[in-house]
Amino acid sequence: MGLVFAGVSFYFFILSPIFRIKEVSISGNPVFYEKIKKMMDGKNIFLVDFEAIRKETLGKFPKIAQINLKRRLPDKIIGQIEERQPVAIFNQGEEFFFLDKEGIIFENVSNKLGLIVTKPSLIEFKMIGERVLEENIMSSIIEIELKLKDNLEISIKEASVISEDRLNIKTVEGWEVYFNPKNDLSWQLTKLKAVLDKEIPTEKRKNLEYIDLRFGNLAPYKYR
Repeated sequence: MGLVFAGVSFYFFILSPIFRIKEVSISGNPVFYEKIKKMMDGKNIFLVDFEAIRKETLGKFPKIAQINLKRRLPDKIIGQIEERQPVAIFNQGEEFFFLDKEGIIFENVSNKLGLIVTKPSLIEFKMIGERVLEENIMSSIIEIELKLKDNLEISIKEASVISEDRLNIKTVEGWEVYFNPKNDLSWQLTKLKAVLDKEIPTEKRKNLEYIDLRFGNLAPYKYR
């Protein structure tokens, strides 16, 4: 009796056309949708390996950050594609790539408009889809760019990751600010505002070379 029940169950859930996928609905980029759809069309809904599809999709399409899939019995798969969004442009040798908030490069670009990020110590050439910067470093760069613009009306053109405790920020005016991303960024930005307000008026900044915020309560600066 048990074997009969097992056989009937196997036929009903695995071989029966009732559970063969007839519809795949994935929101997001239609190009990716069509390619992902082909991985599942006509298969049994219970036999589709979502994790394998995720790995294959993320491996083939670096622009995709995440893909979420769900079964809707008896024969439908629904999902959503989340694409990576550029927050800066990463310069590696002679090439430029979109860089996302996780520190991953995901697309070649020829237009270099925007914040350029470099890492001079990066020796091994990174490929599209690989991480070039740690996420905490990217968070620091994003925070610095936002707060400089909103609080001090200073725009930046380049961020250079010298080491894990040194981040050089180059403003559009040509002078630089040295941060330590491992220390309190809010305090470093407070020091920057204080030294600019009290000691370096706008008319003097054209001759400024750098302001160093990395050490304690100090904010030494140097003119060219």
